Amino acid sequence: MLKVKITAIGNSMGIVLPKEALNKLNAEKGDTLYLVDSPEGYTLTPYQQDFESQMKAAEKIMKKYRNALHELAK
Repeated sequence: MLKVKITAIGNSMGIVLPKEALNKLNAEKGDTLYLVDSPEGYTLTPYQQDFESQMKAAEKIMKKYRNALHELAK
């Protein structure tokens, strides 16, 4: 378990993540992290929660318009 402290950053509040936490999250400066609500509280993750459903929708569209996309790729 890592301990972090809430600090003032301008008019907002924030936390500074230690290098080992950033390494484990595979995150670096400028990346977006997500706070996901779970029964245990919040979980910090680099992955967007609904990404899988978005990919399924994209695959469905790509399959439907395969020929048009193939022509556009030329």
